[in-house]
Amino acid sequence: MIIEPIAFFRSPFMSKFGVPRQSGLVGGLRGEIVFEPRFRQPEALRGLDGFDFLWLIWGFSAHVSVPKHPTVRPPRLGGNRQMGVWATRSPFRPNNLGLSSVRIVKVDTGRMVIEVAGADLMDGTPVYDIKPYVEYADCHAGVRCGFTDKSGWARLRVEMDEVLACLFPAGELKSLKQVLELDPRPHYHDDPGRVYGMPFGGWDVRFKVVGDVLTVTELVKL
Repeated sequence: MIIEPIAFFRSPFMSKFGVPRQSGLVGGLRGEIVFEPRFRQPEALRGLDGFDFLWLIWGFSAHVSVPKHPTVRPPRLGGNRQMGVWATRSPFRPNNLGLSSVRIVKVDTGRMVIEVAGADLMDGTPVYDIKPYVEYADCHAGVRCGFTDKSGWARLRVEMDEVLACLFPAGELKSLKQVLELDPRPHYHDDPGRVYGMPFGGWDVRFKVVGDVLTVTELVKL
């Protein structure tokens, strides 16, 4: 079977570094699904504005040529324990396919764009299909969720000078801080002296982490 992108995703994230590790973790993070010319048919979106959430089937485009293995090291487990790839949502998968649930903000049939929130996709990610989220079939309450039941996300405290914070619109600033709270570093990194750079919203956001405090040290225009 040959599949082709029906759309590409537009996001503040210009690289995979810092992208939330699951959809919905940063609920206010905005993005757009921009349809390719041959799929810009307004009638194909008819009825979609009656739903609140979508499933996106998309491609891990930054991992296509990366070697794949039967086991991976999930960030949720600190990057130190191995799990079978099928028991995780790792991007290092044989077919490089991702699955995310995102909230619909607006269905724009004029531009053939779907504005969404809460996505975990970097800018330029190919989208292969979209399907409406249906609660009666897709929501399963009270179920077991493997190793994720016992390992929560440890959040950092983010410190950012007001002079730097003012360079972002209010909504984008809130999403940025929530992304940084989730600790975008590889989970096996613990170097208080290291300065990291995360492309976001047209800026290279540079930061350091000491203990449980992340400090934004500089913004460099991209």
